[in-house]
Amino acid sequence: MPHDHGHAHIDPKSGDRRVSIAIWANGLLTVAQIAGGILSGSLALIADALHNFSDMASLVIAFVARKIARRPADERMTFGYGRIEIVAALINYTTLILVGFYLIYEGVMRFIEPTEVQGWTVVILGGVALVVDTLTAVLTYSMQKGSVNIRALFLHNLSDALASVAVIVGGTLIILYDLLWVDPAITIGIALYILYLALTEIGGPVRTLMLGSPPDIDSTAVIEAMRSVDGVADVHHVHLWQMQEHEAALDCHVVVTADGWKRIEAIKVDIKDRLNERFDVTHSSLEFEHEENAHQNADLYGHGKSARKEGNHVHGDA
Repeated sequence: MPHDHGHAHIDPKSGDRRVSIAIWANGLLTVAQIAGGILSGSLALIADALHNFSDMASLVIAFVARKIARRPADERMTFGYGRIEIVAALINYTTLILVGFYLIYEGVMRFIEPTEVQGWTVVILGGVALVVDTLTAVLTYSMQKGSVNIRALFLHNLSDALASVAVIVGGTLIILYDLLWVDPAITIGIALYILYLALTEIGGPVRTLMLGSPPDIDSTAVIEAMRSVDGVADVHHVHLWQMQEHEAALDCHVVVTADGWKRIEAIKVDIKDRLNERFDVTHSSLEFEHEENAHQNADLYGHGKSARKEGNHVHGDA
């Protein structure tokens, strides 16, 4: 299947402004929550503050990554700088995982040694946090559909908003019923939710950085489409990967029949058109081999097991 390019396109400067507002809002909120958590004795409030701090750091990383990603390709980075946003997403998800485990540890310790909590401070600051978290989520919602980098931020902010709701509920229960165990229980609940979000989303950036094939493209269908071109005998040494988040690429060896060799340019155009139209593979590098002089026993994927005869070979780029 081709990539889904239905994501919203937002002017880069407008997107940068949104991220900047979110950075300042989360920074101020983090300071207020840490101070309030220390004064009130609420671990849940400090947990939410740490999550907000990780959001602020993530926003800064994402902001810088967006700037760098727009640089054109040069002699140092011949594929361009677009993958820096994938790296930023990986850093952000990793940060979420570390924060999640730390909060679980702190919550367990608080169960062992309960501490008095001032419920009203927790409720008031939790309410402020909910407003800021909701604002940040709204700012990043339309941007996250087309960027794994911004999606990581959006999930940070969405989990923050839900965590703030939990903190408010916990503070209310402490005011009404003096249930001190609710605070560490909510902390652990927030931590588990953070871990769930991070662990379910981190696979995408890892796959891209590992040069895995795009998850929304059927590699078998791509190979069959190339093999079905008139004059193509076979393909091997196939590499299908994402150069950037929304830009798939392919290189492979194409074995051409004796008759097909006479019209090799037409075969190349046909293959590239099929790759582009059916699978949205816009960049392809094809090395053509005459069937009488092709690699022998070559693996379909990768570079393994091949012995090459001397003969005719032609290389074609997109």
